[in-house]
Amino acid sequence: METIKSKRDFEKVFRGGKRLNHPLVRLTVSPVEGDGVGRIAYVAAKKLGCAPHRNRCKRVLRAAAAEADFPPEGFDVILFSTPATYEATSHEVAAALAKLRKRINA
Repeated sequence: METIKSKRDFEKVFRGGKRLNHPLVRLTVSPVEGDGVGRIAYVAAKKLGCAPHRNRCKRVLRAAAAEADFPPEGFDVILFSTPATYEATSHEVAAALAKLRKRINA
């Protein structure tokens, strides 16, 4: 599993991406050009709270993505934590990702 790191790649996912929402997690997904392997990024905005709070949200997202086998093959995905992500377990977020995966058609 590769990580989206560059600003250019983030912008590409935002421009060509589809946004999906769930109370525990939001995501933006964009198809990869060619036969590229899917990549993923984890985002916790500063408005969610202090650094330890945001770090826990990103840890929960990472664990849930590993459990839900994210990203789907052929897609770049950006996962955004929500205020509810902090209180949720990685299993709950993984179940939310599984529901959103069906809407991606992957």
